[in-house]
Amino acid sequence: MTLPLVAGIDGSDSSLLALDWAVDEAGRLGAPLRVVYASLWERYELALPATVQGRPSEQVLAEHVVASAAERAERRNPDVKVTTDILLEEPAAALVREGDGASALVTGSRGRGRLKGTLLGSVGLAVAGRARCPVIVVRGDAAGTAGRHERILLGVGDSDTSPGAVRFAFREAELRGCVLDVIRAWRSPACRSRHREDAANSPEAEASALLDTLLEGVVAEHPQVRVHRTTLEGPAGKILVNRSAAADLVVVGARRRTSPVGFQLGPVSHALLHHALCPVAVVPQRP
Repeated sequence: MTLPLVAGIDGSDSSLLALDWAVDEAGRLGAPLRVVYASLWERYELALPATVQGRPSEQVLAEHVVASAAERAERRNPDVKVTTDILLEEPAAALVREGDGASALVTGSRGRGRLKGTLLGSVGLAVAGRARCPVIVVRGDAAGTAGRHERILLGVGDSDTSPGAVRFAFREAELRGCVLDVIRAWRSPACRSRHREDAANSPEAEASALLDTLLEGVVAEHPQVRVHRTTLEGPAGKILVNRSAAADLVVVGARRRTSPVGFQLGPVSHALLHHALCPVAVVPQRP
Protein backbone atom coordinates (compact mmCIF):
# COMPACT_ATOMS: atom_id res chain seq x y z
CA MET A 1 0.00 0.00 0.00
CA THR A 2 1.39 3.40 -1.02
CA LEU A 3 1.52 5.87 1.84
CA PRO A 4 -0.29 9.13 1.09
CA LEU A 5 1.29 12.51 0.69
CA VAL A 6 -0.18 14.97 3.22
CA ALA A 7 -0.66 18.65 2.45
CA GLY A 8 -1.51 21.09 5.21
CA ILE A 9 -3.68 24.01 4.08
CA ASP A 10 -5.22 27.07 5.72
CA GLY A 11 -6.59 29.00 2.76
CA SER A 12 -3.59 31.32 2.42
CA ASP A 13 -1.92 31.90 -0.93
CA SER A 14 1.16 30.13 0.42
CA SER A 15 -0.80 27.01 1.31
CA LEU A 16 -2.48 26.94 -2.10
CA LEU A 17 0.95 27.04 -3.73
CA ALA A 18 1.96 24.13 -1.48
CA LEU A 19 -1.22 22.28 -2.50
CA ASP A 20 -0.36 22.65 -6.18
CA TRP A 21 3.16 21.36 -5.50
CA ALA A 22 1.75 18.42 -3.53
CA VAL A 23 -0.66 17.49 -6.34
CA ASP A 24 2.21 17.43 -8.83
CA GLU A 25 4.35 15.37 -6.46
CA ALA A 26 1.54 12.89 -5.79
CA GLY A 27 1.13 12.50 -9.54
CA ARG A 28 4.84 11.75 -9.96
CA LEU A 29 4.77 9.23 -7.12
CA GLY A 30 1.45 7.64 -8.06
CA ALA A 31 0.38 8.25 -4.46
CA PRO A 32 -2.90 9.43 -2.95
CA LEU A 33 -3.05 12.95 -1.52
CA ARG A 34 -4.56 13.76 1.87
CA VAL A 35 -5.45 17.43 2.33
CA VAL A 36 -5.71 18.54 5.96
CA TYR A 37 -7.04 21.72 7.53
CA ALA A 38 -6.23 21.93 11.25
CA SER A 39 -7.36 24.71 13.57
CA LEU A 40 -8.54 25.40 17.09
CA TRP A 41 -11.08 27.79 15.53
CA GLU A 42 -8.77 30.74 16.07
CA ARG A 43 -10.24 34.07 15.00
CA TYR A 44 -8.45 35.37 11.95
CA GLU A 45 -8.53 38.91 10.76
CA LEU A 46 -11.31 39.43 8.18
CA ALA A 47 -13.06 36.22 9.31
CA LEU A 48 -16.71 35.64 8.56
CA PRO A 49 -19.40 36.79 11.01
CA ALA A 50 -19.62 35.04 14.38
CA THR A 51 -22.18 32.54 13.10
CA VAL A 52 -23.38 31.47 9.67
CA GLN A 53 -26.72 29.64 9.64
CA GLY A 54 -26.21 28.61 13.25
CA ARG A 55 -22.68 27.26 12.77
CA PRO A 56 -19.40 28.86 13.93
CA SER A 57 -17.94 31.02 11.18
CA GLU A 58 -14.57 29.29 11.57
CA GLN A 59 -16.19 25.94 10.79
CA VAL A 60 -17.83 27.41 7.70
CA LEU A 61 -14.49 28.89 6.68
CA ALA A 62 -12.72 25.54 7.15
CA GLU A 63 -15.33 23.70 5.10
CA HIS A 64 -15.05 26.28 2.33
CA VAL A 65 -11.23 26.11 2.28
CA VAL A 66 -11.20 22.30 2.17
CA ALA A 67 -13.86 22.06 -0.55
CA SER A 68 -12.07 24.67 -2.66
CA ALA A 69 -8.77 22.83 -2.19
CA ALA A 70 -10.30 19.54 -3.35
CA GLU A 71 -11.70 21.23 -6.46
CA ARG A 72 -8.35 22.88 -7.16
CA ALA A 73 -6.52 19.56 -6.88
CA GLU A 74 -9.05 17.86 -9.15
CA ARG A 75 -8.59 20.52 -11.81
CA ARG A 76 -4.81 20.29 -11.59
CA ASN A 77 -4.59 16.50 -11.90
CA PRO A 78 -7.79 14.41 -12.07
CA ASP A 79 -5.76 11.20 -11.76
CA VAL A 80 -4.63 11.96 -8.22
CA LYS A 81 -6.94 10.49 -5.57
CA VAL A 82 -7.65 13.23 -3.03
CA THR A 83 -9.19 12.93 0.43
CA THR A 84 -9.76 15.79 2.86
CA ASP A 85 -10.14 16.23 6.59
CA ILE A 86 -10.79 19.02 9.10
CA LEU A 87 -9.05 18.55 12.43
CA LEU A 88 -9.96 20.51 15.57
CA GLU A 89 -6.35 20.63 16.75
CA GLU A 90 -3.38 22.93 16.92
CA PRO A 91 -2.04 22.90 13.33
CA ALA A 92 1.59 21.96 13.94
CA ALA A 93 0.75 19.13 16.34
CA ALA A 94 -1.93 17.79 13.99
CA LEU A 95 0.39 17.78 10.97
CA VAL A 96 3.22 16.13 12.90
CA ARG A 97 0.84 13.34 13.90
CA GLU A 98 -0.47 13.05 10.34
CA GLY A 99 3.11 12.61 9.21
CA ASP A 100 3.37 9.30 11.07
CA GLY A 101 1.25 7.70 8.36
CA ALA A 102 2.52 9.72 5.40
CA SER A 103 5.30 9.43 2.86
CA ALA A 104 5.91 13.16 3.32
CA LEU A 105 4.30 16.36 4.60
CA VAL A 106 3.92 19.46 2.44
CA THR A 107 3.32 22.93 3.87
CA GLY A 108 3.47 26.52 2.72
CA SER A 109 6.08 28.97 3.89
CA ARG A 110 3.64 31.38 5.52
CA GLY A 111 0.25 31.03 7.15
CA ARG A 112 -2.79 33.27 7.57
CA GLY A 113 -1.63 34.81 10.84
CA ARG A 114 -1.08 38.50 11.41
CA LEU A 115 2.72 38.32 11.36
CA LYS A 116 2.99 38.85 7.62
CA GLY A 117 6.62 39.93 7.88
CA THR A 118 7.93 36.66 9.25
CA LEU A 119 10.18 34.75 6.87
CA LEU A 120 8.73 31.35 7.74
CA GLY A 121 5.48 30.69 9.54
CA SER A 122 5.68 29.08 12.97
CA VAL A 123 3.68 26.05 11.78
CA GLY A 124 6.06 25.27 8.92
CA LEU A 125 9.10 25.60 11.15
CA ALA A 126 7.59 23.46 13.92
CA VAL A 127 6.54 20.73 11.50
CA ALA A 128 9.95 20.66 9.80
CA GLY A 129 11.62 20.35 13.20
CA ARG A 130 9.38 17.68 14.70
CA ALA A 131 7.92 15.43 12.01
CA ARG A 132 9.20 11.88 11.62
CA CYS A 133 8.78 11.89 7.85
CA PRO A 134 10.22 14.17 5.17
CA VAL A 135 8.77 17.69 5.25
CA ILE A 136 8.68 19.90 2.17
CA VAL A 137 8.21 23.62 2.77
CA VAL A 138 7.13 25.14 -0.54
CA ARG A 139 8.72 28.51 -1.08
CA GLY A 140 10.73 30.37 -3.71
CA ASP A 141 10.16 31.94 -7.09
CA ALA A 142 7.83 30.72 -9.82
CA ALA A 143 10.54 28.86 -11.72
CA GLY A 144 11.61 26.90 -8.64
CA THR A 145 8.13 25.94 -7.47
CA ALA A 146 7.11 24.97 -11.02
CA GLY A 147 10.21 22.80 -11.50
CA ARG A 148 11.58 24.59 -14.55
CA HIS A 149 15.26 24.35 -13.63
CA GLU A 150 15.39 20.55 -13.91
CA ARG A 151 17.90 20.40 -11.08
CA ILE A 152 17.74 18.93 -7.56
CA LEU A 153 20.19 20.13 -4.91
CA LEU A 154 21.42 17.90 -2.07
CA GLY A 155 23.31 19.62 0.72
CA VAL A 156 25.69 17.24 2.50
CA GLY A 157 26.46 17.95 6.14
CA ASP A 158 28.19 15.78 8.71
CA SER A 159 26.11 13.57 10.97
CA ASP A 160 22.78 15.01 9.78
CA THR A 161 23.00 13.73 6.20
CA SER A 162 21.47 10.30 6.55
CA PRO A 163 21.09 7.67 3.83
CA GLY A 164 17.40 8.58 3.86
CA ALA A 165 18.12 12.14 2.74
CA VAL A 166 20.44 10.88 0.00
CA ARG A 167 17.89 8.37 -1.29
CA PHE A 168 15.13 10.99 -1.15
CA ALA A 169 17.20 13.31 -3.35
CA PHE A 170 18.03 10.54 -5.82
CA ARG A 171 14.38 9.51 -6.01
CA GLU A 172 13.29 13.06 -6.77
CA ALA A 173 15.96 13.46 -9.45
CA GLU A 174 14.94 10.16 -11.03
CA LEU A 175 11.21 10.93 -10.99
CA ARG A 176 11.76 14.32 -12.61
CA GLY A 177 14.57 13.34 -14.97
CA CYS A 178 16.69 16.03 -13.31
CA VAL A 179 20.36 16.59 -12.69
CA LEU A 180 21.30 15.99 -9.04
CA ASP A 181 23.82 18.46 -7.64
CA VAL A 182 25.47 17.13 -4.48
CA ILE A 183 27.31 19.83 -2.58
CA ARG A 184 29.60 19.68 0.41
CA ALA A 185 30.83 22.97 1.84
CA TRP A 186 34.13 23.09 3.69
CA ARG A 187 36.02 25.66 5.71
CA SER A 188 39.74 26.15 6.19
CA PRO A 189 40.96 26.09 9.81
CA ALA A 190 41.31 29.53 11.33
CA CYS A 191 44.94 28.85 12.14
CA ARG A 192 46.92 26.96 9.54
CA SER A 193 50.20 25.25 10.07
CA ARG A 194 53.23 27.07 8.77
CA HIS A 195 54.17 23.91 6.92
CA ARG A 196 52.53 23.14 3.61
CA GLU A 197 49.28 21.29 4.24
CA ASP A 198 49.19 17.70 3.02
CA ALA A 199 46.78 17.74 0.05
CA ALA A 200 45.39 14.33 1.01
CA ASN A 201 44.39 15.65 4.45
CA SER A 202 43.15 19.07 3.41
CA PRO A 203 39.60 20.13 4.24
CA GLU A 204 38.75 20.02 0.54
CA ALA A 205 40.06 16.46 0.20
CA GLU A 206 38.12 15.39 3.29
CA ALA A 207 34.96 16.94 1.85
CA SER A 208 35.46 15.06 -1.41
CA ALA A 209 36.07 11.79 0.45
CA LEU A 210 32.86 12.30 2.43
CA LEU A 211 30.90 12.66 -0.79
CA ASP A 212 32.44 9.47 -2.17
CA THR A 213 31.52 7.53 0.98
CA LEU A 214 27.99 8.89 1.18
CA LEU A 215 27.17 8.26 -2.47
CA GLU A 216 28.80 4.84 -2.69
CA GLY A 217 26.21 2.30 -3.76
CA VAL A 218 23.39 4.80 -4.26
CA VAL A 219 24.80 6.00 -7.58
CA ALA A 220 24.84 2.41 -8.85
CA GLU A 221 21.20 1.97 -7.82
CA HIS A 222 20.18 5.00 -9.89
CA PRO A 223 22.35 4.80 -13.02
CA GLN A 224 20.02 7.08 -15.00
CA VAL A 225 20.48 9.99 -12.58
CA ARG A 226 23.12 12.48 -13.67
CA VAL A 227 25.12 13.38 -10.57
CA HIS A 228 27.36 16.41 -10.19
CA ARG A 229 29.59 16.39 -7.10
CA THR A 230 30.91 19.72 -5.89
CA THR A 231 33.00 20.82 -2.91
CA LEU A 232 33.03 24.53 -2.18
CA GLU A 233 34.80 26.60 0.43
CA GLY A 234 32.52 28.81 2.48
CA PRO A 235 29.47 28.84 4.79
CA ALA A 236 27.17 25.96 3.87
CA GLY A 237 23.97 27.92 4.44
CA LYS A 238 25.02 30.79 2.20
CA ILE A 239 26.27 28.46 -0.53
CA LEU A 240 23.07 26.40 -0.60
CA VAL A 241 20.79 29.44 -0.52
CA ASN A 242 22.68 30.91 -3.47
CA ARG A 243 22.56 27.61 -5.38
CA SER A 244 18.83 27.24 -4.66
CA ALA A 245 18.17 30.01 -7.18
CA ALA A 246 18.83 27.48 -9.96
CA ALA A 247 17.14 24.46 -8.33
CA ASP A 248 13.65 22.97 -8.16
CA LEU A 249 14.19 21.42 -4.73
CA VAL A 250 16.93 21.53 -2.12
CA VAL A 251 17.24 18.50 0.18
CA VAL A 252 18.90 18.50 3.60
CA GLY A 253 18.92 16.07 6.50
CA ALA A 254 17.86 16.51 10.13
CA ARG A 255 19.31 14.51 12.95
CA ARG A 256 17.33 13.18 15.89
CA ARG A 257 18.21 14.48 19.31
CA THR A 258 17.60 12.74 22.62
CA SER A 259 14.93 15.24 23.68
CA PRO A 260 11.35 14.11 22.94
CA VAL A 261 10.69 17.53 21.39
CA GLY A 262 11.72 16.26 17.97
CA PHE A 263 14.45 16.73 15.42
CA GLN A 264 17.21 19.22 15.75
CA LEU A 265 17.39 21.69 12.90
CA GLY A 266 20.83 23.16 12.50
CA PRO A 267 21.73 26.61 11.15
CA VAL A 268 21.90 25.38 7.55
CA SER A 269 18.33 24.04 7.64
CA HIS A 270 17.13 27.24 9.26
CA ALA A 271 18.86 29.36 6.62
CA LEU A 272 17.24 27.39 3.81
CA LEU A 273 13.78 27.35 5.36
CA HIS A 274 13.89 31.13 5.71
CA HIS A 275 15.75 32.18 2.58
CA ALA A 276 15.84 29.46 -0.11
CA LEU A 277 14.60 30.40 -3.57
CA CYS A 278 13.00 27.00 -4.17
CA PRO A 279 11.10 24.40 -2.10
CA VAL A 280 13.06 22.84 0.77
CA ALA A 281 12.85 19.18 1.83
CA VAL A 282 13.99 18.35 5.37
CA VAL A 283 14.53 14.59 5.67
CA PRO A 284 14.95 13.25 9.23
CA GLN A 285 17.13 10.37 10.24
CA ARG A 286 15.17 7.26 11.04
CA PRO A 287 15.67 5.79 14.52
